[in-house]
Amino acid sequence: MGGACGSVPTVAGEGAEEPLPEDTEEQLSSGDGTLEFSGRKMTHLPASICTLGDQLYKLYLSGTMITELPDDFYQLYNLRTLALDANKLPELPEAVCSLPHLGRLYLGANRLQGLPMSFARLQTLRTLWIERNFLHHFPPVLLSMPALRCLQMGDNRLKGLPGDIATCMPGLKGLWLYANRLERVPKVLLRLHGLEILDLDRNRIAVFPDMSGLKGLRLLSFDHNPVKAPPKVGETVTLVGEGAQEFMEEREEQRKQREEEAMEEQEREQQEKEAAKAEGGEEGEGEGEEKQEEEQYDEEDAEQENPNTDCYSGNREGDFYEEDDEYYLEEEEEGFYPHEEENYYTRGIY
Repeated sequence: MGGACGSVPTVAGEGAEEPLPEDTEEQLSSGDGTLEFSGRKMTHLPASICTLGDQLYKLYLSGTMITELPDDFYQLYNLRTLALDANKLPELPEAVCSLPHLGRLYLGANRLQGLPMSFARLQTLRTLWIERNFLHHFPPVLLSMPALRCLQMGDNRLKGLPGDIATCMPGLKGLWLYANRLERVPKVLLRLHGLEILDLDRNRIAVFPDMSGLKGLRLLSFDHNPVKAPPKVGETVTLVGEGAQEFMEEREEQRKQREEEAMEEQEREQQEKEAAKAEGGEEGEGEGEEKQEEEQYDEEDAEQENPNTDCYSGNREGDFYEEDDEYYLEEEEEGFYPHEEENYYTRGIY
């Protein structure tokens, strides 16, 4: 059911009506379906908000200090973004798990120690921030959510990751694990080939494996770990941590040097090809001159062998073949030979 936008919705509560904040109507009048209540101290969220199912798409309740949500909260079926961070939630309200179109959920800075199995119903969820809670273990229910793209789990108490996260969450693009209790890089991370952002800042990792196999990785933060050198990564990866700037500058210099050497090699090969071509042309000219000289010598020898080559002068040749002139002229008129002004390509000869 949906409340009218012309008046602030209310609903009969236990003993009294519970009106929404005074600016609710004004916020909804913008037409973007957003309510921003962050920072307003509330003992609880008025149940009358559940009448806004048709209108509400984004709801921000950060730092309101609420500890529970109305039972009918699931009626906000159009909700795409929900921010419940910086509150005192000891557990996730069950109603949140029934929001059919939720895409972004912010649960940071609460008192959560896990997630309920009903959380798996949020199959449209793409972004989950659950940093600064009390997670000692990776919530198993997340392995049932392959559509997740961004997972923020920093500042918890994690010591490892499940071995099947790579197969169960293949679409993961960003993973934040800073300020946990990792003593080594979980091997499964090396199989998350779609990962673009990985934050391992402020853990207890002394040795990083070769991570150059993560071809999609764009940023790796390893700061505040007891490592002696930056991790080995691909050349396009931005590193954040001690010694990273110097490492990346040196890497860039090496890359430029390789490019210059490759260009010089290409130029050298091109010059060699041009030189070989020029040399081949000179040899061809020399062979042509020799051939002409040989033909000239052959003609002179033939004249010496046949002293009567001049017996048929131009005039006598015309007399000798006079009766055949008409034959050749007729063939030319019939198009046996192409005319000088005719294009060879239009005749289909070539």
